[in-house]
Amino acid sequence: MQFNLVTKDAASKARAGAITTDHGTIETPIFMPVGTVATVKGVHQRELEQDINPDIILGNTYHLYLRPQTEILEKAGGLHKFMNWDRNILTDSGGYQVYSLSANRKIKEEGVKFKSHIDGSFHMFTPERVMEIQRSIGADIIMAFDECTPYPCDYNYAKRSMHMTHRWLDRCIDHLAKTPVKYGYDQAFFPIVQGSTYKDLRKQSAEYIANSGAVGNAIGGLSVGEPAEEMYAMTEIVTDILPEDKPRYLMGVGTPINILENIALGVDMFDCVMPTRNGRNGTLFTQHGTINIKNKKWEDDFSPLDPDGTTWVDTAYSKAYVRHLFSVNEILGRQIGTIHNLGFYMWLVREARKHIIAGDFYTWKEKMVKQMDKRL
Repeated sequence: MQFNLVTKDAASKARAGAITTDHGTIETPIFMPVGTVATVKGVHQRELEQDINPDIILGNTYHLYLRPQTEILEKAGGLHKFMNWDRNILTDSGGYQVYSLSANRKIKEEGVKFKSHIDGSFHMFTPERVMEIQRSIGADIIMAFDECTPYPCDYNYAKRSMHMTHRWLDRCIDHLAKTPVKYGYDQAFFPIVQGSTYKDLRKQSAEYIANSGAVGNAIGGLSVGEPAEEMYAMTEIVTDILPEDKPRYLMGVGTPINILENIALGVDMFDCVMPTRNGRNGTLFTQHGTINIKNKKWEDDFSPLDPDGTTWVDTAYSKAYVRHLFSVNEILGRQIGTIHNLGFYMWLVREARKHIIAGDFYTWKEKMVKQMDKRL
């Protein structure tokens, strides 16, 4: 993997760059649609490629390990071939699922024993096993196994967890060196900064991760319930330390405003279930604010869903029609909402890139944050 820093914004830490892997170029800043179980929920690959058009999507090690299982993925020739996707894929290692399964897992130095949310069977994730699973999945960018701490989190727990995440990182690196790729193309490895919302821990973790020498770095443990101001403060501490010549990935973030503010802090890569989950529930993001399409006010509004939108659904359907689909629980409504939101998120990061290159990102960002912070 190669990263080329194209330009930086003069009034903020925003950057425009390009990541090149064996599956193509990723122009940054970038948003990665979440395809947890080998699909971006409710979206055909043709719509994903032609209408939403991301350079990279995300899959999840925990979910793919359970279903369809690595044996099936290996027989298919890896996740790309299994889901018929020839662009980039990043896999999250499962650390967030360890966090979300707090009632059904036990964390030890060796790794994490957890109970499947599907059938209650017990499984063990160690740093070594997670590296092997991600080799079998075959994503272009793979993540270190870490522990994502909750919010709020006791300082001593956050400190112990951070040090264990660092030890797990060393084990991931050692084992990955012994585990060959399976499908004939390289896999880039990203470690993850932890430390909850404690400045000294974030600084210490960022320094440890920066010294690991990886080709890219991630920031984890945010967007777990902390105030946005805390997220931005922790991100700024970390991006001041992580190498400038390597991509920075803020995991699980976030709202359109969160994304713009973190781009301004020097983050290059994002993922979040928000555009797909909210789209399925009738919440639509636009550059002028957020629409709850289920509201009665749209019942007889026959204007386009989003006249400024970039996907075909934005002008093909009216607000009244899409509201009707949600009111009768028609699956098409959820599909339209998903495609619209993903298209908007892709427009947002690509527009941010244009303004970074043009040199007026900060002014544009401030205007967009005010526009989007409205309920329509």
